[in-house]
Amino acid sequence: MKRYRPVTGTDCTIASLLIDTEAPLDVLHETAADRIRAATQFLENLAFEGGAYSELARVLVVSLREGCDLLDVVGRRLQTQAT
Repeated sequence: MKRYRPVTGTDCTIASLLIDTEAPLDVLHETAADRIRAATQFLENLAFEGGAYSELARVLVVSLREGCDLLDVVGRRLQTQAT
């Protein structure tokens, strides 16, 4: 695996956002968890507005919240291993 990997969500010919694949696991974990929490919060807001997509957003929120809970457990275990 190359050390610097482009972020896949950006559609451009020259990547300007890169992931350092050799960064500490706790740093990679926390960054990923922050991104997922932000998307989850957005979907929660959408789910409770009652619009056309609120049911779909509610279904997605359940899975994302469970994923966030799992990431929290992984993060705590990583912190424990680091100390």
